[in-house]
Amino acid sequence: MTIDELRIRIDVLDRQLVELLSERARAAQMIGHLKAATSLPVYEPDREKIIYANVRAANKGPLPDIELTHIYERIIDVMRALQRNELASERNARAAHAGAEPGHAAGPPQPQQRGSVAGGPGQTPETGNEK
Repeated sequence: MTIDELRIRIDVLDRQLVELLSERARAAQMIGHLKAATSLPVYEPDREKIIYANVRAANKGPLPDIELTHIYERIIDVMRALQRNELASERNARAAHAGAEPGHAAGPPQPQQRGSVAGGPGQTPETGNEK
């Protein structure tokens, strides 16, 4: 194949990756809603370990396992931030709704960390894992 043909192939693969990442993000958002409803934490290190193990088991190269794991660390960071934003939006909506009812104070709005991937104090921005 020529360079141009390979680049066309990469463009097709990139579009497929975007669709798959979007589908994964929608699933992560739904999980965020369920976590909010059941008071589960966004950060679940045991689940993340399972994801990394699954990815390494499926890896047939040419990417080394460590590089694929780094890519997935970033994907998970973004998905975790998406879940946090979903939870914050739901809390804000509930607070606004409670404030609209007579006799209820909405309280101060909760800050949102749009675009933030850090999990909070004591966590690394790259993975959200504890330092």
